[in-house]
Amino acid sequence: MPPLLHLRPEQSLAEALAAMTKVFTREGLDSPQRDARFLLQGLLRIDGAQLLSASTRPLGDAAAIVSAGANRRLAHEPVSRILGRREFYGREFIVTPDVLDPRPDTEAVVELALEVLKSSGLSGRALTIADIGTGSGILICTLLAELPNATAVATDVSPAALEVARRNAENLGVADRVRFVATSGLSGCGNTFDLVVSNPPYIRGDEIAGLDREVKDYDPRLALDGGTDGLDVYREIARNTLELLRPLRIVLEVGSTQAEAVEGIFAAAGAQPLARRLDLGGHTRAVAMEIHL
Repeated sequence: MPPLLHLRPEQSLAEALAAMTKVFTREGLDSPQRDARFLLQGLLRIDGAQLLSASTRPLGDAAAIVSAGANRRLAHEPVSRILGRREFYGREFIVTPDVLDPRPDTEAVVELALEVLKSSGLSGRALTIADIGTGSGILICTLLAELPNATAVATDVSPAALEVARRNAENLGVADRVRFVATSGLSGCGNTFDLVVSNPPYIRGDEIAGLDREVKDYDPRLALDGGTDGLDVYREIARNTLELLRPLRIVLEVGSTQAEAVEGIFAAAGAQPLARRLDLGGHTRAVAMEIHL
């Protein structure tokens, strides 16, 4: 199948934006105007103000690059994957095919974790955080950036994902405060943590085929598949917590209907619910629990 969009060097930035928006709309992308603008800005490394002020500037040599990016989006590849970066909690993160593409809703985990630490009187102290299944490292890197007195351990079963997380930690200046470990759960990582966070895979295995193409075709299945009922990794994390010293605070991302089930799994490990946090769509997206001495 030939490319759906071919931009010419003599076309202006405004003409390119209009052409991208038109074909994105025609092909049924959900946010055609926004995607076209973000993609054009990202590929040219300019912001919105620069796009407006330089709207009559010809594409020139960038025509081929922008055309290629637009056609990748027309194949339903997410803009963040085309650009290789994603903004999260006001910071820019590297994204590769080896890691889950971070969603804005995951910021609820960061917000809830910071809220729990503040209410516990820990936010200004030296504390230790564990991030299970760190992926791109967005959770642990963001928390370390927000908590200058914290140190951390971040684990993942994928060495390739850990390399992405390590690069993000270096870019954000927190690499000297985090140890990355290729392991399942917290095996071999010690047992003393003030806070455990995770955004585990929580999609039911039989539901993955029905997900949007942007997800099922581009996110690693390992980062999506939570087993038959979507709760397998929560059970594994709950088993991990039985081996950790207390008191312990746990903040997890959950599927939109899973909060009660996840809290029930951790109740069996001695945890008590602390709080929940809603995502941008009004669904419960993060749960916080505590295990006392």
